[in-house]
Amino acid sequence: MPSPTAPMQSTEPFWWEAAPLQPALQQRPVEDKADVVVVGAGYTGLSAAITLARAGRKVVVFDKQRPGEGASSRNGGITSGNLRLSVSEMTERFGAERALAIQAEAKAAREDLYQFIEAEELDCDFALTGRFAGAISPDRYDSLAREADLLRQTLGIEAYPVSRADQRDVLGTALYHGGSVRMDIGGLHPAKLHAGMLRLALEAGVSLHAETGVLGLRAEGEKHEVETARGRIVADCVVSGSNGYTDASDPWLRRRLVPVRSRIIATAPLSPNMMGALMPRRMMCSDSRKISFYYRPSPDGTRILFGGRDGTIAGDAGWPTEFLRRNLVEIFPELGDVPITHSWFGHVAMNRDMVPRIFSRHGVRYAAGYCGSGVVWARWAGQKVALQILGGDGTSALDFRPPSAVPLYNGKPWFMPAVFAWLSWQDRRAARARGG
Repeated sequence: MPSPTAPMQSTEPFWWEAAPLQPALQQRPVEDKADVVVVGAGYTGLSAAITLARAGRKVVVFDKQRPGEGASSRNGGITSGNLRLSVSEMTERFGAERALAIQAEAKAAREDLYQFIEAEELDCDFALTGRFAGAISPDRYDSLAREADLLRQTLGIEAYPVSRADQRDVLGTALYHGGSVRMDIGGLHPAKLHAGMLRLALEAGVSLHAETGVLGLRAEGEKHEVETARGRIVADCVVSGSNGYTDASDPWLRRRLVPVRSRIIATAPLSPNMMGALMPRRMMCSDSRKISFYYRPSPDGTRILFGGRDGTIAGDAGWPTEFLRRNLVEIFPELGDVPITHSWFGHVAMNRDMVPRIFSRHGVRYAAGYCGSGVVWARWAGQKVALQILGGDGTSALDFRPPSAVPLYNGKPWFMPAVFAWLSWQDRRAARARGG
């Protein structure tokens, strides 16, 4: 019998079936000057561009790929706004005041995204389903329960623990030792969200040059000279929104952002009965392993999309797909014979602070380093940067010193396979200790 992963799989994102990337826009001559040049046409760049253009600025956007071809149409579509550091860890690194401000800003950023989707009438399959975080051990359950209490008491978020005895009411698995639910997180169709934002940007008068890479930036007094693959342009301000796709055109930024592959697989369509048994509340899901996984039902409720870190830095090997499938089946043994129809990856950007960041250098404003939670943070940070340029309320707890450069790193994350192997070993050791 052939392996469930043997049938031909699409290496294009599942999301592109319902929201195909637009064909390359007709290329026009590059303008001589602009008020603002934006590098990158993903969530960050489009958010900044929409805000600036609606305020009357002449905005020109460049992207070396098709708009949205990077992480903005490749992610899981979970509106988590996650922070990888706990409140105590952020307090130790940044102080109590900033730690609490960042937590509060995560809540504000989620709410702002939901208001934006509603106000702009964006058809992106958004549903505020809630998210279940599975505890891989009893100790982790205690930690998740405490975090739920903290969210409820300090930020007024509807959050509560779920015991192992009650777990199947939320998720059809026996793997976890309970977990927690928070109801301020939902799911959407990321490619549809991007398509809606692209439409808004073009309607606002943004000039967009697709498949036109930026080759370098140079300060010219109070102006910026931007060299692109099709000509030079002078701008008053530059916004950098390249994030996990930053290249050698900005070597300073490249040393501070580590692109990490995040891969997602999609199952073949499942029966309504099976979907009802495995995901009865249709929630977004995550777990607490060192190599953590995130998963969700497809917007139409017929498939499970399952994602996690890839562990490779080049090519498209088969083992990361099999690694995800094996872990999916560990959670849901019922899916052992279900084929995988899609397997794709995109780059998330990590930084040494491990929190999303806004910062400036030589007059260039950066929004980057979302650490895998860009659905919420990218649009928020892009908007904040634009408001700073406009002199509006661009105040943000994310806006402080630039993240430090990564030692011995110059753009190629050569160390990621070793990091992946080390974290995988820790998860296997923990599983043996549990008797798993």
